[in-house]
Amino acid sequence: MNPKKIIPIFPAQEEDEEEVDNCAGAEPYALMVLGDAMLPEFEDGDIIVVEPEGLASDGSFVVAFHNDEYTFRQLRIKDGRHYLQALNEKYPADEIAGIEAVKGVVIQKKKPGKRKSFKSYV
Repeated sequence: MNPKKIIPIFPAQEEDEEEVDNCAGAEPYALMVLGDAMLPEFEDGDIIVVEPEGLASDGSFVVAFHNDEYTFRQLRIKDGRHYLQALNEKYPADEIAGIEAVKGVVIQKKKPGKRKSFKSYV
């Protein structure tokens, strides 16, 4: 069995020195899933918690910047090439230039309004 390769994710360096010193950029944030691309694991309206400096590996759920927009997909690494894969088979995988496109790793999901309904991915 091949061990998973762990790739650390770091935020891009900002040009504005004041922003670089602001630690808020490294704090986890929440997003709402929109659409059906990540079905069946993530439904439209689910809340995901993203760790900007998380460790991404093959199979991690990530938020990435690709084609001039942010997208939520599963990171797949095959033969040294990086892909963003939707879980719903009707959406194609997109190859990305490298791990730099990944802006955060999903660490948790939750159903809105249900305190005890959550799942961790760490």
